[in-house]
Amino acid sequence: MQLRTGRLLLRLPTADDDADALAMLRDPEVMRWNPAPKIVDLTSAREWCRSGADWSDGTHATWHAVDPETSRLLANCSVFAFDADNATAKIGYRVAPWARGRGFGRETVDAVARWAFAERGLARLQLEHAVANVASCRLALAAGFALEGTLRSAEVGGDGVRYDDHVHGRLATEPAVADWGGGPQAR
Repeated sequence: MQLRTGRLLLRLPTADDDADALAMLRDPEVMRWNPAPKIVDLTSAREWCRSGADWSDGTHATWHAVDPETSRLLANCSVFAFDADNATAKIGYRVAPWARGRGFGRETVDAVARWAFAERGLARLQLEHAVANVASCRLALAAGFALEGTLRSAEVGGDGVRYDDHVHGRLATEPAVADWGGGPQAR
């Protein structure tokens, strides 16, 4: 399964993503806000990619957004914490440092959200981020996730500091984000 947006190819992670995945996961901003402490070398990064590509247990759907010409990893996005009874799940993402500031994160999150609503039949997706992570808040809002509230002292960041989290939600019934050229095309 692949998704295409105006600028991106979203596909399952592959072993060939290992070097870019390692660089993204070891980036100080990613380590602060969305750490993966067990990813420390190419071997562990390759295993992380392999695990992300294995959706067989139904606990997640993980996508890598890549440049369609170079296959360079630009962002990672997962839908997880599925609640079948309530048709809900959570969504999380990371943007590679070399891809920030160009809207790739927003485009990726929006495309994966559209897929989750259409293909998994979800009614709601929830996105959470540390209140102090202002860039993540901007991305969530731009991807159509309304700010719904604050969870006090909700998480410990990769820096060991306890943070409040913003909670954002997007409903399947809400209009889709379309300013980047429309929805994803499944291939």
